[in-house]
Amino acid sequence: MSDRISQAFGHPIERAEALAGAEPRDRISLRDYIVEVEIGAFQQERGHQQRLQFNVVVDVVPAEGPLADDVDRILSYDRVTEAIEAELESERLNLLETLAERVASRILMEPQAERVFVRIEKLDRVAGALGVEIMRSLDDAQPLAPEVAGVAAAPRVVFLGNEAIAAPDVSSRIDALIASGTPLILCCGPADLTLPRSDSGLAQRRIDLLAIEQNAWVLAGRDARCVVVDSRTELDWAVKHGEVSVWAPSKMVLDAVQAPARHATASELAYWLAGEMGATEFLVLAEAEEIPRGDIPARRAEALP
Repeated sequence: MSDRISQAFGHPIERAEALAGAEPRDRISLRDYIVEVEIGAFQQERGHQQRLQFNVVVDVVPAEGPLADDVDRILSYDRVTEAIEAELESERLNLLETLAERVASRILMEPQAERVFVRIEKLDRVAGALGVEIMRSLDDAQPLAPEVAGVAAAPRVVFLGNEAIAAPDVSSRIDALIASGTPLILCCGPADLTLPRSDSGLAQRRIDLLAIEQNAWVLAGRDARCVVVDSRTELDWAVKHGEVSVWAPSKMVLDAVQAPARHATASELAYWLAGEMGATEFLVLAEAEEIPRGDIPARRAEALP
């Protein structure tokens, strides 16, 4: 096997050594670190844990002077595993490439890190391993997440029943909610229709979520100020800019690491969103809906201020 092929299929530390150049470098490495997680773009990968194997090499800035056996003067191995765990816990991802970019970027936030090699492999998809390897330095690392300038206020999350959505005064009710000055996120349940049924729990979860999203578009059609959004990034932007959002839950619920239970009602899903968004209050505009209980204050609002 040629040196080039050996470097391609060997541990990333061989790649790091081959690209080091004349200047000697200090390195730390993590070998064959295996975790179980739900990840993948294919439908058959949803709802199932699979093993990922990580191999990471970090070129580090040489310490100035003796280390004096002081752990605070080095890049701890724990920071590498913590970077992996933090990104796995942040949200469900479809692509290994995205995960590798985020892990590399998080590691490069450490002051001692100069360059990082990240290899991630799926061990359960085929008889061998499917994977991706990237190399990133301080100059080309991607930011961890797009940031919206300024600090957004905490929103109020309001769950509207079908009677409230169909009410002739729905726009007046939205006027009253906007008048409070608190950013507004509206949520709803499915329309009063018979939904298709599936023996598959995951398939039924999607059917139920899509039914909610259909009704979200009905609500948006009642008032032009209401914008249907499905991602945390869009919600954060809308909160900061005073837009009225109507939540389409499929993406956030299905991609969440700590997702609501599959049997959660529509109002419980909305209350989960309130917790994710750090809402100031959760209001229910539905006579028959139970009030969820938790850390976010919740109440029924028959008449809005």
